[in-house]
Amino acid sequence: MAMQHNSALPPMPTGDAPRVLARLPTVLKITGLGRSTIYRWIAEGSFPAPVRLGRRAVAWRWSDLDRWTESRDTSQH
Repeated sequence: MAMQHNSALPPMPTGDAPRVLARLPTVLKITGLGRSTIYRWIAEGSFPAPVRLGRRAVAWRWSDLDRWTESRDTSQH
């Protein structure tokens, strides 16, 4: 069974590197949002929170970003 994919996000890579985590520059690019908007929406609970990778590094789960993108109502724009 083929997995359906949201066209707003880059395709799942093939090969050795599964698409599991996205760093901030990628999240900014795929959402079109700014850094301050993302962190404000995280604080408001309307954007997925990142996971901590280290003391100064975070990333977002692609699965969380996929769900967030799918939940957006694009008919209002």
